[in-house]
Amino acid sequence: MDNLSRRNVLKVGGALGALGALSVATPAQAVPWTWSAKGSVAGAGTETDPRWVWDPEADPVVAGVLERGEVARVNAALRTWTRNNQPLPADLPADLRDFMEHARQLPAWADHGKLATAFEFNQRRGLYLGLLYGLASGMMSTVIPKEARAVYYSQGGADMRDRISKTAKLGYDIGTRNAYAPDGEMIVTCVKTRLVHAAVRHLLPQSPHWDAAADEQIPISQADMMVTWHSLPTTVMQKLVAWRVPIPADQSQAFLHSWQLGAHMLGIQDEYIPASWAEANSQAAQVLTPILAPTPQGINLADILLNLGRSVDGGILSKPILGAFTRFMLGDQIAGWLRIPREPVWDPLLRTAWGPFIAVREGLLPFPLAPEAYWLFDEFLRRAALLFLSEARPIRIEIPDTNRPS
Repeated sequence: MDNLSRRNVLKVGGALGALGALSVATPAQAVPWTWSAKGSVAGAGTETDPRWVWDPEADPVVAGVLERGEVARVNAALRTWTRNNQPLPADLPADLRDFMEHARQLPAWADHGKLATAFEFNQRRGLYLGLLYGLASGMMSTVIPKEARAVYYSQGGADMRDRISKTAKLGYDIGTRNAYAPDGEMIVTCVKTRLVHAAVRHLLPQSPHWDAAADEQIPISQADMMVTWHSLPTTVMQKLVAWRVPIPADQSQAFLHSWQLGAHMLGIQDEYIPASWAEANSQAAQVLTPILAPTPQGINLADILLNLGRSVDGGILSKPILGAFTRFMLGDQIAGWLRIPREPVWDPLLRTAWGPFIAVREGLLPFPLAPEAYWLFDEFLRRAALLFLSEARPIRIEIPDTNRPS
């Protein structure tokens, strides 16, 4: 992992996925859970409301690491653990080591054939995925109220570029050819992220700032993680379908499978993970769409995200263009919540030319002499991948030991 820089992450379309990956640290929702576990990958379950379930395996272990003052020692040891098949570092507390050995095991339902097909999908649709993870999923995370508060008041909220660079690794790894293979890194990334979530659950309740703003006692429940999950693959697939991007059925199912497996490895219980896109859409309609709303913290985070392109603008990326794409993808209401101004040129251009641009790009509409707007759209997709190249430091996912400094 030390060898993976921001620059390497962005080479495969994971750049804006970093924004989407902010969603990984999500808190709970206020909508009652009525979705049935019969529609899950498990096919059955206890039907327990996931708002009151966290991570009973990871939480006490990580709390012990924090309370014993072992965070620095553990982080130093885990920097050497980078590949899925690599033995765990010897210098880990016994309870943490035992948990991680269990947590790194793939479930019996993992399908490596589907994962190979998922790579074909990610490879073919990488530019779209980067844009969608960033400006659909990422910006959506700022209007998930409890998520926005959790991000803002946790340690990473004080340095969003560093926070994004760390969460970028999840978006990068899930799209690689060997994501869950022995020589890949997705399992390592998921387990480390799971440790971070457990630490945040322990730390945030100690923050008077978060406590004053939050309407929950413990963040990042199973329900919260599923809300985040829907802001990523479910939202991405909904947009691709709406844009009429042709996707073979086997690739669609394989993309879903890669994210189902990702959810499991992040500690989400199988009875909450949808078994199909139909079930995912049904669950999202209940738990994601109704809870979207603005917060002061979310507005602040959105402004930070929209300004990240300044250092690599190059005449293509800028706050007005990123704002226009956000409005186009998420709608006028969310853009209004985030105080994104209307753009007299880009707003109508996106509404009228994006559909034909997709058709031209996919070979569905022959148009050899495409207008300049189509070139600008294609160039935007490519330039967006430069968003984090201003800093090419190694990316490390590490356990926090404090909340956001006041």
